[in-house]
Amino acid sequence: MSKTAQKRLYKEMTQLIKDSPAGIVAGPVSEDNMFIWDCLIAGPRDSPYEGGVFNASLSFPRDYPLAPPKLVFTPSILHPNVYPNGEVCISILHAPGDDPNMYELAEERWSPVQSVEKILLSVMSMLSEPNVESGANIDACILWRDRRAEFERQVRISILKSLGLM
Repeated sequence: MSKTAQKRLYKEMTQLIKDSPAGIVAGPVSEDNMFIWDCLIAGPRDSPYEGGVFNASLSFPRDYPLAPPKLVFTPSILHPNVYPNGEVCISILHAPGDDPNMYELAEERWSPVQSVEKILLSVMSMLSEPNVESGANIDACILWRDRRAEFERQVRISILKSLGLM
């Protein structure tokens, strides 16, 4: 299956090089390994993340596109849908099929018709609109819900630090 995955990833890389959505840059770390990508994601306008540029690693399984990749912010960011270790938790990255917790519909989860572009656009959307009902970082969920100004202050500080301005 690895050859199929490599072909698919090469096709997706070519498409992203040709026509990348605004605020997204992504590609393999090296020509020798199509299964690990570096990504840069700009913080969406009118979100607490505006002005930031966030590095992430996208790791693809050998049976891609049958199984979803894993996206991890490096370093981690404060966000309700990002685990403290940086791993992103959104429906599109969950294994295909029915949700054992019956929270997500099967059509919201991973399917082989998804793409790197759709994943990264979903992450940008997640930055603008967190899902606090299904949080990966409970502390960030509580901060977002109960103390929004403090949440936004902490995010701004982390952006300034990441840009070397603090």
